[in-house]
Amino acid sequence: MDKVPMTVRGEQQLREELERLLKRRPVITQAIGEARELGDLKENAEYHAAREEQGICEAQIRDIEYKLSVAQVIDVAKLPNNGKVIFGATVTLIDAETDAEVTYQIVGDDEADIKQNLISVNSPIARGLIGKEEGDEVAITTPGGLKEFEIDSVEYA
Repeated sequence: MDKVPMTVRGEQQLREELERLLKRRPVITQAIGEARELGDLKENAEYHAAREEQGICEAQIRDIEYKLSVAQVIDVAKLPNNGKVIFGATVTLIDAETDAEVTYQIVGDDEADIKQNLISVNSPIARGLIGKEEGDEVAITTPGGLKEFEIDSVEYA
């Protein structure tokens, strides 16, 4: 089984979500018990809703437990910064055409959120950056076509 890279923050978020779901379990079980007392289960909407919620909750718990079991947590802040783009690094790029500056952190698939400038290690941009160094110019094929960037800075925060 291959390990899946994850940042320290990503692991923390998963553990918090798991804790929240585990605390939800007894509440759902109680709702099922109360709905069962209402009588005929065939026509009992509360019972069926509670059972469905239980199924969803248990599936989410299994999913998170699996993700944590295959996670390889990488704390990039503990690594010496040699200016090379690696998993977890925060990279500031300058668009060669527009001189616009953009900063991304390279994270695991589950942590990716483009609105927060968190890009998946498997995204075209991240794949084009991994292994490159501060000052390098890179050409990356994105869904919008070929983009050229200069790597302005690489931080291990």
